[in-house]
Amino acid sequence: MNIVLQETYRLCVAPLVQGFLDGYNATVLAYGQTGTGKTHTMAGSGFDARGREKNGEMQGIIPRVIKAVFKKLQQEESGDNQRRSDHTLRIEYVEIYNEELRDLLHPETTSKQLAIREDGEGNIVIAGVKSEPADSKETVFRHLVVGGASRVTGSTLMNEHSSRSHAIFSLLLEQRDLTSGTRRFSKFHLVDLAGSERAKRTGAVAGRFKESVNINQGLLALGNVISALGDDKRRIGTAGGTVHVPYRDSKLTRLLQDSLGGNARTLMIACVSPASVNFEETLNTLKYANRAKNIKNKPIVNDRVASEEHHP
Repeated sequence: MNIVLQETYRLCVAPLVQGFLDGYNATVLAYGQTGTGKTHTMAGSGFDARGREKNGEMQGIIPRVIKAVFKKLQQEESGDNQRRSDHTLRIEYVEIYNEELRDLLHPETTSKQLAIREDGEGNIVIAGVKSEPADSKETVFRHLVVGGASRVTGSTLMNEHSSRSHAIFSLLLEQRDLTSGTRRFSKFHLVDLAGSERAKRTGAVAGRFKESVNINQGLLALGNVISALGDDKRRIGTAGGTVHVPYRDSKLTRLLQDSLGGNARTLMIACVSPASVNFEETLNTLKYANRAKNIKNKPIVNDRVASEEHHP
């Protein structure tokens, strides 16, 4: 049994699932040096190549979230919860590779067809991405596994199966109160970031070197956003108590704008190596996470009147 994953989910992620069902946006990010277990933490194992369950104890954060969401929605439908509502659940799965978006559920969609925009309510959305209905957890598991197999990976000196992209798996929930007609929208981003790395240690050359540069630039942009949001001294020293937050410096930070200093409940999981040779990278990861702790989000329930049809 994977006690670490089980306890991480129970203590840190389960409250976000309940909030998601109550109408709050949520995000879980896994950050750390390449080879420290980010993909294992987020996706885990326990599935065959078609997404069929084999070992639930080895599943990561994403499958556990999916199971919990379906269990709670089924409890509401069976009458355990007296709130009269119906719901629609959909999923999206994208990756950011070399600063280009890719739809992992629809690989035929080109990056030029995808763009990050704000909708009429100020929510960040990906124009052109094709969501899929989440009719059952088995369907979602299949999309998770098949989509994950389409991610860009490559071998480096530090990790034989290194993820070369940032992957964002999203649950999109719409709930409608059958009495008042009020619609409630919420989204749950589950993010497996590409590993921070040094080209010298990973042996990156040519195409791998370009990947490393783009990975590190995206993570640097994320770090700059975290610093701008979490540095009290910078805010206090700025006229009016505000500071410019560089969300637009990368597609990653733009896509996660709601999650960083926005209206979502956000958890960052810092993955580190126990090896002394990785001391410097481990220290940098912990500093990164410590800055993230200072960010103050303002979660709100996303209710809209019956006449509105926008999606978050």
